Amino acid sequence: MSRNIPQKPIPVIEVTARDLPLHCPTKGAPLWARHPRVFLDVTHSGEVICPYCSAHYVFTGELPKGHH
Repeated sequence: MSRNIPQKPIPVIEVTARDLPLHCPTKGAPLWARHPRVFLDVTHSGEVICPYCSAHYVFTGELPKGHH
């Protein structure tokens, strides 16, 4: 018999221009949550999901000059 264990919703992590270039895991991530570092382009669509841990990043604020 399989049991359906409810999944916790993944929180949205807000990032700003100060967090660019964005990478996951972030600098303050606990050791147990570490995976290979991957750089994520959050500026293209305003949000991005990490392919390793499914962390959901959303860009807030204005883009720094020179970013496309």
